[in-house]
Amino acid sequence: MLKKIILFIVLFNTLIFFSVNSAESGGMPQLNPEFWISQIFWLTISFGILYVILSKFILPKIRNNIELRKSQILDNVETAEKQKTESDKKLKEYEELILKSKSEAKNYFNEARKKIIEDLDAKSLVLDKELGEEIKKTENEVSELINKSPEKINKIAIEISSNIVKQLIGEEVNNSSISAIVDDLSKKNRFKYYGN
Repeated sequence: MLKKIILFIVLFNTLIFFSVNSAESGGMPQLNPEFWISQIFWLTISFGILYVILSKFILPKIRNNIELRKSQILDNVETAEKQKTESDKKLKEYEELILKSKSEAKNYFNEARKKIIEDLDAKSLVLDKELGEEIKKTENEVSELINKSPEKINKIAIEISSNIVKQLIGEEVNNSSISAIVDDLSKKNRFKYYGN
């Protein structure tokens, strides 16, 4: 439609131009006072038609486009504000979730640490008890060895002494006399070696 109106205006102006050029006798007709009335008439009609076309057809479309764009911009601004408030809300929820997760992780860590310490303490008590029992058992074995060692030492001393005497003299000696001598020596030196 707009193309038709522009084409009509161009044709109309062309007709006016040819009619003015045909009436021209040799000078500029615009400056000739006899053509002023017709020029003013056609100028008024041309601008009137242009005004009507612009005001009735072109400007309303431009106005509608501007209003449509304005409404779209306002809608976009409203949706952007809604999305901003939603994103702020989501951001706050996210921060709360992070804080909650951190506190839960800290609680889990503290609970795990407490449990590990309790387990270590329990195992330490069990180990201390087992070590105490082993120490007592070893002490008992050592004291038993200390108590039995004089007898074993005396036995070994009697056997070695009888073997030495047999090798020196060539005859066997009575074990009772050797045992008496070893017992007598062990009684004299008992406190010296065993602290009893």
